[in-house]
Amino acid sequence: MGKMYCRIYQAVFKIGMYLIPWGMPETLEGAGAVKQLPELIRKKGYNKVLVVTDKVLMDLGLPKGMLDAMDAAGIEYVVYDGVQPNPTDRNVNEGLKLFRESGCQAMVAFGGGSPMDCCKGIGAMAVKKGKTVEQLQGLFKVLHRIPTIFAVPTTAGTGSETTVAAVITNEKTHHKASMNDTSLMPKYAVLDPELTVGLPPKVTSTTGMDALCHAVECYTNNTYNSKLEKKLAEDAVKLIYDNLYTAYCDGSNLEARQNMQKAAFYAGRAFTRGCVGYVHAIGHTLGGLYGTPHGLAMSVILPHVMRQFGSAAHERLARLAEVCGMTGANDAEKAEKFISWIEELKAKMNIPAGLDVIKDEDVPQIIAWAMKEANPLYPVPVVWDKADFEKCISTIRNA
Repeated sequence: MGKMYCRIYQAVFKIGMYLIPWGMPETLEGAGAVKQLPELIRKKGYNKVLVVTDKVLMDLGLPKGMLDAMDAAGIEYVVYDGVQPNPTDRNVNEGLKLFRESGCQAMVAFGGGSPMDCCKGIGAMAVKKGKTVEQLQGLFKVLHRIPTIFAVPTTAGTGSETTVAAVITNEKTHHKASMNDTSLMPKYAVLDPELTVGLPPKVTSTTGMDALCHAVECYTNNTYNSKLEKKLAEDAVKLIYDNLYTAYCDGSNLEARQNMQKAAFYAGRAFTRGCVGYVHAIGHTLGGLYGTPHGLAMSVILPHVMRQFGSAAHERLARLAEVCGMTGANDAEKAEKFISWIEELKAKMNIPAGLDVIKDEDVPQIIAWAMKEANPLYPVPVVWDKADFEKCISTIRNA
């Protein structure tokens, strides 16, 4: 797909952005906020909900406080805890069956990005009867109001509680693709730092880097952003700069945990309009092919892509460096300091510089899927062709 075609497509799409009804979820924030959720559900007129989560969280007992509060408030609930780390079309269909058979009116997505994406997929399928998950992947294939989603993030990274995307993997082909529709944005989000206190340092680091990736890719894309997205991305980067390493070292620090939840929320809303870029396009393929955790893929790939963009990204990366208090003689120097900070932070949190899971025979498929996802939609600083992707994948493998 030609580079000129991509830029023309993006210019037209930018105009269309002004016609789309962008919103933002209402929030409950603060320690213990999840226990206020049942009363909010009741106020909105619902008395039976599907809780979408995963078995790990259920075994840890993390939803117990919320479920106990639902019992006390007289809210009926049915739990679907079959969500896999990279949710599949089978997960969506299982959840949909339970939603329908149980007569649920709304849904609570409890967990990280996987339960939230699965929950959105269930909502889309609930209103698009006769369609498959694959048929709903892409842009604006839903266009119907879905059952209300109350999102309760237990990580500070994906920002899925405020995005219009649901990334689902085809169980047979392992192709990971996204539904993108404004109807998929949750109506309500609960930002309760107590839910993230027990996260292992490794999860804290990679999910936090995922949030950073959202903010940085959105900000360097620039094209689709309004002033709101630029400000949200800047605020997210500063919050991550100030709080991620603290949360990694001291998981019980509620202030750092709350600030990381805000960062993830801001970054999620920013890229909802501003889009992500080649970091995500490549990373999604690794999740689908090898089961690479999304946050880990984002953490590793981010500096490689930003460096390869070269001077085209310097001005915006320099601005993010300034937001974090970094100085330099020129934009190139400040941009390099910002990328170096990312690499140094990763090293301090024991995140590898590269990934060795990529097989030679899979590279053509990785490139084909990445290009299909990104071009022409993502307004990246530099439009890449196959050779550019090959170069980046090589640096990721050999770092």
